[in-house]
Amino acid sequence: MFVDRAKITIKAGDGGDGAVSFHREKYVAAGGPDGGDGGRGGDVIFQVDDNFSTLIDFRYKRKYVAERGQNGSSRNCTGKSAPPLIIKVPRGTIVRDAKTGRIMADMSTDEPKILAKGGRGGKGNVHFATSTRQIPKFAKPGFQGESFEVTLELKLLADVGLVGYPNVGKSTLISVVSAAKPKIANYHFTTLTPVLGVVRMDEERSFVMADIPGLIEGAGDGVGLGHEFLRHVERCRLIVHVVDVSGIEGRDPKNDFEIINAELAKFNEELALRPQIVAANKSDMATEEQIEAFRSFIEEKEIPFFCISAATTQGTSELMDKVSEVLETLPPIKEYEPEPIPQQELDDMAGAGKRFEIFLEEGIYYVEAPWLEPIMRTVDPDDYSSLQYFQRVLINSGIIAKLEEMGVNEGDTVNLEGFEFDFVY
Repeated sequence: MFVDRAKITIKAGDGGDGAVSFHREKYVAAGGPDGGDGGRGGDVIFQVDDNFSTLIDFRYKRKYVAERGQNGSSRNCTGKSAPPLIIKVPRGTIVRDAKTGRIMADMSTDEPKILAKGGRGGKGNVHFATSTRQIPKFAKPGFQGESFEVTLELKLLADVGLVGYPNVGKSTLISVVSAAKPKIANYHFTTLTPVLGVVRMDEERSFVMADIPGLIEGAGDGVGLGHEFLRHVERCRLIVHVVDVSGIEGRDPKNDFEIINAELAKFNEELALRPQIVAANKSDMATEEQIEAFRSFIEEKEIPFFCISAATTQGTSELMDKVSEVLETLPPIKEYEPEPIPQQELDDMAGAGKRFEIFLEEGIYYVEAPWLEPIMRTVDPDDYSSLQYFQRVLINSGIIAKLEEMGVNEGDTVNLEGFEFDFVY
């Protein structure tokens, strides 16, 4: 099955928590804190693998989570950083942020791309010792790894795209000029998935050609296969427009040419402006008048015209010579640059880590702040310095100010992510 679109969730590993530990050794008095830092969480890395040709694997597994960093331990030992999670995709896959549509990476080269960074490890209690706080009983939790819902979109890397009505001979053409062996039959929509073939001109010159199926009048409205596979032409440097010049199926080749170009423009206006070469196929079944009338029509538009018969290979070598010649004058295959994160999204991300909600219910102030949960795990409620640290977090985050704004009084109950305490000024 050819699958060229998928949606998955990627989550980098969280950083390990810092350790709360104190040095204990015989004959060593007041050894002091020695809790080590947590390890870094694993990154999520995308890498091209040419053994893959579709995105079908992502239909069955949709969530990819990297490992968490190891917690710190005693004797100033830093936790082990987690290995990266490597996700292999076919060459030509574009990764987008599902929420905004922003392009995050174009997987067209062998260079691996980090798309979600692992969280840093938390600091151990050794970092919080001061002259006035010599036995800190708290440490910092690890930072959360980045998480995204992304869409994967495969756009095949081909130099030349074959477009045209079904059954005009595109599959036959690619089969005689390359080693590709598509299914060929005398009915519409024989080709149901894009077919790639490498055309070798000589030892040093070759190019990739793609047979794009399913384009007919009304494709933009879902007729036939719709625009389902036209994304695979978007990277093509050159379009070879194959037309049945014989009109054996009762269609006018001029009308076919105009309709297909209109559908290309409907899908992507830039695609309609791409350089074209017209291949008038099935010329062995056409009259001289039909061929000359169509030749005049195309040459008036200043588009290169070739009369061919893919079934008998007549004119195919001359067509490929022209294709190779034109390709040498065109820029390389289009690569999509990653798009910067919009400022609004950056602002949202910056504020997301400190967001909270407070509501009053039956005399209890409920504070919802999920980011506080890992911090609370490291706080010792029986230790004064640890509580001081926690209080500073509440003040700096604005939670205390919001409670006071809502009219909290001394002695009122505050529920913080399930942990209840009496408010004290």
